[in-house]
Amino acid sequence: MFAPPTDDGFGAQTFPARDAGNTARKVDPPPAAPANPAEAIDAIRREGLTGRQLRMARRVAQKQGLTPTSDYDAVRLLREQGIDPFKRANMLELVVSDAKGETPKPTGTAMQPLGKVAPGTQLSPAVQQPKLPSTQVITEPERARDIMDIQRDIARRRRKRATLLFSRLLFFVMLPTVVAGYYYYVVATPMYATNSEFVIQAADGGGAGGAAGLLSGSPLANSADSIAVQGYLQSRDAMLRLNDDEGFQDHFSQDFIDPIQKLDEGATQEAAYKKFKKSVKIGYDPTEGIIKMEVIAATPEASAQFSKQLIGYAEQQVDQLTSRKRDDQMAGADGSRKEAEQKMIAAQTKIVELQEKLGVLSPESEAQAIFAQISQLDGELLNERIALQTSLTNSRPNQAKVSASRNKIEQLEILIAEKRALLTQSSGEAESLARVSGELLVAQADLQVRQELLGQAEAAFEAARLEANRQVRYLSVSVSPVAPDEATYPRAFENTLLAFLIFSGIYLMVSLTSSILREQV
Repeated sequence: MFAPPTDDGFGAQTFPARDAGNTARKVDPPPAAPANPAEAIDAIRREGLTGRQLRMARRVAQKQGLTPTSDYDAVRLLREQGIDPFKRANMLELVVSDAKGETPKPTGTAMQPLGKVAPGTQLSPAVQQPKLPSTQVITEPERARDIMDIQRDIARRRRKRATLLFSRLLFFVMLPTVVAGYYYYVVATPMYATNSEFVIQAADGGGAGGAAGLLSGSPLANSADSIAVQGYLQSRDAMLRLNDDEGFQDHFSQDFIDPIQKLDEGATQEAAYKKFKKSVKIGYDPTEGIIKMEVIAATPEASAQFSKQLIGYAEQQVDQLTSRKRDDQMAGADGSRKEAEQKMIAAQTKIVELQEKLGVLSPESEAQAIFAQISQLDGELLNERIALQTSLTNSRPNQAKVSASRNKIEQLEILIAEKRALLTQSSGEAESLARVSGELLVAQADLQVRQELLGQAEAAFEAARLEANRQVRYLSVSVSPVAPDEATYPRAFENTLLAFLIFSGIYLMVSLTSSILREQV
């Protein structure tokens, strides 16, 4: 009723009625052709026909057996024959002929205009039996009945699709969700989780400078140690130690644990390690530098004991992180200090040996004493020479007194020569005072150098000790592990809802993919 009128393909042409009750229609006569062909062609050119229309006209003319000289001439010849080449019927006939692979052959007989068919003329099937519009009139009850049938069919198809959709959702989404919920609420063994928090700190040291001094008070200063401890607590080594000390694998192999969470008897280390990673959850917060650990076990006591044991392993690992470096620094500094001390003691012993060997406590003192004696003897020698000269100036000097003066002068000169020889010359086993003084000066200089080196070694040892103290790491437990009194896992409602969302997402992805593939195919 609401559809637009459909073109029947015959345009404005009329046909004689077949039924007796229908009134005969009047057929318009074809228009008269112009007398002059050139004028007709010029008139056709002024019509503004497109290239496609001209090509169609030539094809229709060839199908009718005409021989036009041009496209415009084909239009003229067809119109003279009473054929409109631009009607849909003629175009449809060309398309059907081309689809069947037929080649138009000249028939030698001009096609009669529709509505005026000559007796005995053989027409094509499309022209012989045209499809005329139906003359049946649809009443209101029939229209309402058809609309009701269409509505019932639409409702039936909708119910079918809804039933199929509900069945698929029930089988692929609801049923797995119910199974998961039954496991979490009924079958799953309650698990207890013990939470603890600890932080790795360094010893306070005021000597840190540069970037180390800037980061000494921030969590980034110990981030590498915290990450190393976190990795160790999640390693197989920690799992094996916990299994040896507390029986981790035997705990999860008990009979009251459900089959999904239970470890089989004689399970491999790989299976035990997978269970260990699920049971021990460790996280590191870089902004605060805190390591958070959650240990899950079938009993609260075992959970707390596992957590305490792992914290003990972490403390040992923290001590081992810097112990080798601290030991190497202290060993090197201590060795240098001991070596410098031994060399200083050897230099001091050499000085004592020289003093004992030479019988000289202090070369400076000995030299000063000898110089004093020489000065005294020189004074006496000078007085004696003056006295001798005074005696010799007399006309009759006393020979005994002169001889005594000369003898005294000779003795004084001998004593002065001996004293001077003690300073520069060696006699027998005794060495000269100059040599003794030189050896003692060298030994004292060596002792002074050794003392300075010992002082530097002591300073280096003290600096190494301070640096080693700054490198010491401590594990401070901020939240101690306490056994819970209620089961933490499984979280039945959250896990069931999560299972529903997962199965719904999988069903949605599969259904969309199948719909897209079905549409493309």
